[in-house]
Order: sequence, then structure tokens, then C-alpha cells
Amino acid sequence: MERKKNKIPKLNVRKGDMVFVLTGNYKGHKGRVLEIIVDKGRAFVEGINIISKHTKPNQQNDKGGIVKKESSINISNLMVLDSKGNPSRIGRRLEKGKLVRFSKKNGDLINTNK
Repeated sequence: MERKKNKIPKLNVRKGDMVFVLTGNYKGHKGRVLEIIVDKGRAFVEGINIISKHTKPNQQNDKGGIVKKESSINISNLMVLDSKGNPSRIGRRLEKGKLVRFSKKNGDLINTNK
């Protein structure tokens, strides 16, 4: 059986989801997904994995200096929060001809609030 090349993996995490951090320095913290890098399997989460970046002066920032910003975190270290705010695994099912995501813990639909 031939393997499909350039196949995009199905990820349980989407931009705008509230997530719970499972491992690392920010274990137990919650935040909103700002951006996802699909090919690397990483995500930027608001307030998680903060780094200090040294910037040179440029037209947007005349002074330069040290800027605090989020760094990416591996998607395997994140779990989506359900409607009650508890971490839960995600399933997919058809409803009214559309594929929707639901929480496997309590069966509620997962809404992406952007």
C-alpha cells in the first residue's frame, strides 16, 4: 500500500480553542490558541511559554530592547477544554450533514470562540 505524501494531519486543536497544558513548565495553565503551525505540529498559546526576545531598533520600534512574547508549544502537550472548562478528548461526528467536534467526557459540542 502506497503512502500518501503531503498529507495534512488531523489535529484536535484549532485556532481560538481554549486549551489546558499537560506537561512542561506551564503544566496546569489554561489559555487560548493564537496560531497553529500544522507541518511542525506546534501551537502558540496566549500567556504560555513566554520568552524574552531582544530586538533591534527599526521603523515600527524606534528604541528596540527586550520584548516578551509567546513561543510555540507542541500540540501533543495540549488538551482542549470542554464547555464546563475541563480537559477532554475530542471526537468527530456528523450532525445535519456537517462534521462537528464533541467532548468525549460529557458529549457536548466544542465551540470555537474567536
